[in-house]
Amino acid sequence: MKIQKKISLLFTSMLILLLFFTAGNSFAQTKTVPVILWDCCMMKEGKMMVMKDGKAIPMEKDMTMKNGTKCMMNGECIMKDGKKLRMKEGECMDMNGKTGKCSMMNKSKNIATEYSCPMHPEVMSGKSGKCLKCEMDLIKKN
Repeated sequence: MKIQKKISLLFTSMLILLLFFTAGNSFAQTKTVPVILWDCCMMKEGKMMVMKDGKAIPMEKDMTMKNGTKCMMNGECIMKDGKKLRMKEGECMDMNGKTGKCSMMNKSKNIATEYSCPMHPEVMSGKSGKCLKCEMDLIKKN
């Protein structure tokens, strides 16, 4: 009788451990990891937009970037040295005044990128580093 109770107790303990292990793994797999986003202004569908925290919103007023470049609602940008440029469709200017083409992550999130994870392309950054999901090195996009 004592052996049967010990086996039953051991089986119950193993079942409880298995239940906790399974529940812990399912929570770890559903955990959301934030995507690194790059704030910028961009020309999209003929309108100037501001990308802030992953959301593109219409530009409501002229912006001055950290380097002194001024971006206007009509798409014209005036550099600190007085040189002018007009933003074209799909072009972005980051907050440091660097211009380039925007990469479209999907229709709802347009962000300029330089680096992304080879295993998780939704994880992007404006600088080199590690993927937030798998810790792999981010690779430079062409």
